[in-house]
Amino acid sequence: MSKKHPIVAVTGSSGAGTTTVKRALEHIFFRDGFTPAIVEGDSFHRYDRVEMREKMAGGMSHFGPEANRFDKIAELFKTYGETGAGQKRYYLHSEDEASEHNARLGVDKKPGEFTPWETIQEGTDLLFYEGLHGLAVDSNDDVAQHVDLGVGVVPIVNLEWIQKIFRDNAERGYSEEAIVDTIMRRMPDYINHITPQFSRTDINFQRVPTVDTSNPFIARDIPTPDESLVVIRFKDVGKFGTDFPYLLNMIDSSFMSRRNSIVVPGGKMGFAMEIILQPIIEQMMDAR
Repeated sequence: MSKKHPIVAVTGSSGAGTTTVKRALEHIFFRDGFTPAIVEGDSFHRYDRVEMREKMAGGMSHFGPEANRFDKIAELFKTYGETGAGQKRYYLHSEDEASEHNARLGVDKKPGEFTPWETIQEGTDLLFYEGLHGLAVDSNDDVAQHVDLGVGVVPIVNLEWIQKIFRDNAERGYSEEAIVDTIMRRMPDYINHITPQFSRTDINFQRVPTVDTSNPFIARDIPTPDESLVVIRFKDVGKFGTDFPYLLNMIDSSFMSRRNSIVVPGGKMGFAMEIILQPIIEQMMDAR
């Protein structure tokens, strides 16, 4: 951990909705004029797209250390915390991303490949990681020890599966059978490497649908934000001086379910993230 070069890690499994937190934090950085070093979790995969498909055919999943460089994440977090610098790269998801980074770096990389490692720009205020393993710990590497603010995005598992099925089918053209097979193959690594991170996070945002999702594999649509609640759990209510009466006053129809948990309407999740996380980020910047 580092006061001078803090690290914020947003973690959640595929289809969990970490993009919502990313967008909320980007709004905070823009409004307050902070410059983050943004790091994507996909860039720490061990294999490119072609190699990963071959490995997955042999039973490997995206979630475990066999498929990811926990050591490189820990190394980056440690180096950035000490110096404000470090090495990062990009995983190219699309033709547009490949064109952008090829032009910037003068390379010829294709979608599904990685850009070369490069040094993080000088003068950043904090490092912002978004991906699968921001608080990962295994027998060899401890990523979580370097994180100053850990945020988990954790829809209940049936909702997570519904979101993944719809996303992978609509955006990637995968069949329902292929998606279900992926979910089953990932389950051991999900239990051993994804779920434990949410006991290490400082704040968890868990979306809970208020409609029936008992069989996620036959669901015809994703529950809307207005058909859900969000349970926000704070690991240590005193760590950031969170003002619960203020939050209850600001977020209509919110309520406390436990001394460290506030429940808000699903449609207010992005707003709740911003008013909760902004004072925490500002405290971190003041402490520098």
